[in-house]
Amino acid sequence: MSLDRLTEIIKNSNNIVFFGGAGVSTESNIPDFRSESGIYSTKNKYGYEPEYLLSHSFFRDHQKEFFNYYRENMLYPEAKPNKAHLALGKLEGMGKLKAVITQNIDGLHQLGGSKNVLEIHGSVHRNYCLSCYAEYPTEKIISSDSVPTCDKCGGIVRPDVVLYEEGLDADVMERAVDYIRMAEVLIVGGTSLNVYPAAGLVEYFRGRDLVLINKTSTGYDGRATLILRDSIGEVLDYAVRRI
Repeated sequence: MSLDRLTEIIKNSNNIVFFGGAGVSTESNIPDFRSESGIYSTKNKYGYEPEYLLSHSFFRDHQKEFFNYYRENMLYPEAKPNKAHLALGKLEGMGKLKAVITQNIDGLHQLGGSKNVLEIHGSVHRNYCLSCYAEYPTEKIISSDSVPTCDKCGGIVRPDVVLYEEGLDADVMERAVDYIRMAEVLIVGGTSLNVYPAAGLVEYFRGRDLVLINKTSTGYDGRATLILRDSIGEVLDYAVRRI
């Protein structure tokens, strides 16, 4: 049985890394804006695809519209960690999981108990002034009815997230590569591994077991030790409970 095989893989390793995408957070009722329904509804309401609405160009040229879309579609302050987040937090507490590398920006891994979280696309919980670099919590963005401005200097406050057309943080990516390269087991979940450069991180894995947990196929299926096409929360919860 695949679930029992996963349990054995986790039992037999103390050097596991988890790499996750939007599918981890959809089970906390945070929609994947890149899904077909997400793109369709966005185009109908705003007239543009979400990739453009969340681009550096759109932020630069249409700041009021950018923040309207961002507040309505990227912020979910009521979201709670799901079984996947909680299971990964437990694995780290056992000393088995060395790092969580995530493409998500919602901070739910930390709320689920994970401490070593590498957020390669940033976090909605970090915001800063473009002029004086003063830092602000998410409430600063939520409470503004237009473009949020700095209390200290009046500059524009932007979220510390990687927009389309912007480069990933080199230090975070270097750390992610190091963890994956050194891992014995790499568990990839909730991502189709289609978005680069993040998806290319899997190329650095040289360990024993590559586990893919995703409801659809990925470009790395042929290289996987184990593939599970099921709810990532249920899968990880099952395995961790049996260790």
